[in-house]
Amino acid sequence: METSERIKRALKNPKLFARGINRLYHRRGGLRSENTDGVSVFDEDWDTLVVLDACRYDMFKSINNLDGTLMSRVSKASATTEWLQANADDRLLRDTVYVTSNPQLERNRQHWDVNFHKVINVWLDEGWDDEMGTVLADTMTEAGIEAHEQFPQKRIVVHYMQPHYPFVLSDTAFDKKHLASIKSDDDAADGENVWGQKFMGELNISRDELWNVYVENLEYVLEHVENLLDMISGKTVITSDHGNYVGERASPIPIREYGHPRGLYDDPVVHVPWLECERGKRREIRAESSEGHIDDIESEVINKRLQHLGYK
Repeated sequence: METSERIKRALKNPKLFARGINRLYHRRGGLRSENTDGVSVFDEDWDTLVVLDACRYDMFKSINNLDGTLMSRVSKASATTEWLQANADDRLLRDTVYVTSNPQLERNRQHWDVNFHKVINVWLDEGWDDEMGTVLADTMTEAGIEAHEQFPQKRIVVHYMQPHYPFVLSDTAFDKKHLASIKSDDDAADGENVWGQKFMGELNISRDELWNVYVENLEYVLEHVENLLDMISGKTVITSDHGNYVGERASPIPIREYGHPRGLYDDPVVHVPWLECERGKRREIRAESSEGHIDDIESEVINKRLQHLGYK
């Protein structure tokens, strides 16, 4: 969404106007484009980085049964594009393979200088579940295991789509009927997807009901992450790109927020889990040039996948 259009909409709606003020506050009036207090994930020590999209620290802590040392870390971002740009743009990551269920890297590749050894876009073709409108967790686990076997001397990032909606195991319809008319961008708000509808008062579901199906989606993905851990060795860190508001008050203007609007850095959207698990022998990592050429992916395919996930 263009800045001018955003401003026009905000002036017509008090909630959007307040959100815009809060964004200016968190971004220091435009002086920063990321959360400068956040962790640089590629500077940390790990062999495998498991990214659970939109996973809050408090939610993860309340249900996690995976063995390891759990800490809270602060993310550089409150949205996936912001996280990717802050961590991967203009970095030499030739020792890393990025296995992802999220199309945001390909959507923004022309704007970023991305230097992974290889990017595996699981969301393309057979990796995408048309009925659910996402990449299922078991599909990602299979792709993650294959990447470890194919690239034994590389760091591996496995970016699951869950617990980000749609809520896979729930019988809810509100998170699955948005697929036909999504027009919002990576703010995951401004009134046109699930979180945006709740923010604008257009979705008749309680905060507790939302929380419960969100937790179920996290429980669902963690079962498959456990399967991944059983099949790989080395040091694995389980974390998230960002969290998610579920009705908490934003700052400094205390409106109730939902979703993960880009550029807001309150605790619910930047406090993420950091679970360190060590199993077996560490990987011997080698950096090499990128493998082969980058396939051209039609923008129509990227946009369609992002619409299913609630993005523009």
